[in-house]
Amino acid sequence: MADIIELIYEDHDWLRRRFFLLDDARTTEELTAVWAPLAIRLDTHAQAEETIFYPALLKRGEAGDPKDETEDAIHDHNEIRDAVRAASALQVGTAEWYDAVGKARTENGEHLDEEEREALPDFIKSASPELRHELAMKWLRFYHLHPNGEGIDTDDVDPDRYLADNS
Repeated sequence: MADIIELIYEDHDWLRRRFFLLDDARTTEELTAVWAPLAIRLDTHAQAEETIFYPALLKRGEAGDPKDETEDAIHDHNEIRDAVRAASALQVGTAEWYDAVGKARTENGEHLDEEEREALPDFIKSASPELRHELAMKWLRFYHLHPNGEGIDTDDVDPDRYLADNS
C-alpha cells in the first residue's frame, strides 16, 4: 500500500538534496538549473500538504496538538513562499538572491524538522493504513494535476481562515 507519510518524507528528502546541490553550483546557469525546479517544488509541496495532509491531520490527529501543528505549518509555508517570491524577483547569483534563497533554505529546514518531529508522528499514531493509502493516492494525483507547478497558488494562506475552513 502507498503511504502519505512516505511520500511526504520523499519530498522532504528531495527538497533537502536540492538545497545541497545549490552549494555545488558555480555558474548562473547551474544555480538556475537547481533553483528553478526547487522553487516550484517548494510551492507545490506546501499546497499539497495544505490540500491533502493537514486537513486530515486536523480531523484525525490525536497524539499531539493537530491545530497548533497545522497553524505552525501554514505559517512556515507562508515564510517559505515569501522567500521563494523574493528570490524569484532577483537576479540569480547576486548577494541579494543568495540571501533570499538562504532564507528559503532556513525556513524550509526548520519546517521539515518540526513537521517530522510533531505532525508526521502524530498522524502515524492516529491514522489507519487505509487512510494513509487513500491520502497517498490523492497526493500522487495532486502532483500529476500540477506538473511543473502549473496551477499552484503561491499566495500566502491565512492560518486562522485555514483552520476555520478545515477543522
